[in-house]
Amino acid sequence: MLKEEIAASLELAFSQYGFAEPSVAKLKTACNVSLRTLYKHYPSKEAMIVAALAHRHQRYLTFLLEASPADGIEFAVHIFHKLERWMKEHAPHGCMSMNAIAAFPDNAMINKAVKEHKEEVRRFLGEQSHRADLATALFLLHEGVSSAWPVLGKEAITSAQKTLLQLMEKN
Repeated sequence: MLKEEIAASLELAFSQYGFAEPSVAKLKTACNVSLRTLYKHYPSKEAMIVAALAHRHQRYLTFLLEASPADGIEFAVHIFHKLERWMKEHAPHGCMSMNAIAAFPDNAMINKAVKEHKEEVRRFLGEQSHRADLATALFLLHEGVSSAWPVLGKEAITSAQKTLLQLMEKN
């Protein structure tokens, strides 16, 4: 349980401070544990980042499913309402995973974690919408909103939803 609590605290710390700025000492304080305990569970800053990303991944997928229509086109449209809420409440500076890659572009461990997260989101969108044939297109709309949010805000959501409806009508 402590390991999961640390991962949750790491997620919040990286979300608040970014990836480059917080020292391990600052992360230790944010987690309210000793340096020894932090390193026992996560032996490097990169491992801490991967743990934070994994925790956020599970939290995000759970969030998307909460109070959502069962599946199909209603789910696909609703997902963008959920994404808007997520961006407002949890990611005003954009996608945490993409921010991690930007901060550590050559780190294989972080890149692998982000790639796995993104692939899981792509698969999830295809499955939940019952449109596996549109999984990549849905994913691209989702990622476009995440990337454009800091600049466009609500307009990114509105545009993605319109595009989604057009795409689903044609296919």
